[in-house]
Amino acid sequence: MSLYLIPGTDIDIQTLPKISLHDHLDGGLRPQTILELADKDGLVLPGDPDTGKPIDNAARLGQWFADQSDSGSLVEYLKTFDITTGVMHTAEGLERVAREFVEDLADDGVIYGEIRWAPEQHLQKGLTLDGAVEAVQSGLSQGVKNCADRGYDIQVGQLISAMRHLDRGLEIAQLALRHRDKGAVGFDIAGPEAGFPASRMKDAFDLLAREMFPITVHAGEADGVESIRGALIDGHALRLGHGVRIAEDIKNLAADTAAEAGLGLVAQWVLDREIVLETSPSSNLQTGAVEAWGATMAHHPLDALYQLGFGVTINTDNRLMSGTTLTKELGLVAEAFNYEIDDLLALQLNAAQASFTQWDAKEALVDRLIEAYSL
Repeated sequence: MSLYLIPGTDIDIQTLPKISLHDHLDGGLRPQTILELADKDGLVLPGDPDTGKPIDNAARLGQWFADQSDSGSLVEYLKTFDITTGVMHTAEGLERVAREFVEDLADDGVIYGEIRWAPEQHLQKGLTLDGAVEAVQSGLSQGVKNCADRGYDIQVGQLISAMRHLDRGLEIAQLALRHRDKGAVGFDIAGPEAGFPASRMKDAFDLLAREMFPITVHAGEADGVESIRGALIDGHALRLGHGVRIAEDIKNLAADTAAEAGLGLVAQWVLDREIVLETSPSSNLQTGAVEAWGATMAHHPLDALYQLGFGVTINTDNRLMSGTTLTKELGLVAEAFNYEIDDLLALQLNAAQASFTQWDAKEALVDRLIEAYSL
């Protein structure tokens, strides 16, 4: 793992505890695992650009995912998931991917992670929705145990996602509720955002709100302010997946204070209600989510939002597609905006306080963060 230091210090960010709120299970597979599961399942992998034959090398496969994902289009970015979900249709495959996912989070310094995935995408070989959730939970639990055996304390939970372009929202919401005391900590909708507003699944969101089950919604990534409005009103969202295009509802991002920035109604609501933004810097650049502001990390509006008081968090989104880790994302952001350790702590506290864990566990996370970052 590469060394990422806090600017002006010799502090390795990897050694600091972190909170991961936006991390897709099918976007975090190890390339070697894909090779092995694909061989077992008979899945044909993409062709090697040099030979034309299916890629059979983990390093080359990892590079293929990074190259394909760097398209500037969320639609093209999402096509890479045909490969990862293709090896996640059996209980064995799901368990392995989930177990390794937790182990990789721990190696990255994560102490609490919410892992989102869409069970409806993993039924082609006979698994039921409940069986798929149980398989993932088995893998997550084994991963936590393996980490504990190594002396590492990590907590994880499932965010059950429904695909927003399909019509199973209510069914997936009911699935999440069935597993709320068995590993599921929240609900999400994912997939193509533009043209598929949260209102399509209003019945699911209303049910979850009545049952007091936490909701985060992908919004403000491939669509703009109205998508965010829908996530808040129709989706009852407590957090916004990415949410970076909230910046479109702010007249002057360079203002010193929110009062001077000219916030629109949606931006003002998000700020006042402390609705957390689950930004994923590298992914946001890859998918074109922040192209209105520029093409480099220094142009990402997350710093302007942070300076104005918005609840910004830093996440990986899809570690395989972006060739990243949470350590790397924090390192890139720290370098781009010259963040000090207090800034990184503030970002982690935002994440801990917005997590869907219970209050006492949340307070324990906050205490761990403050102690570790008080160097």
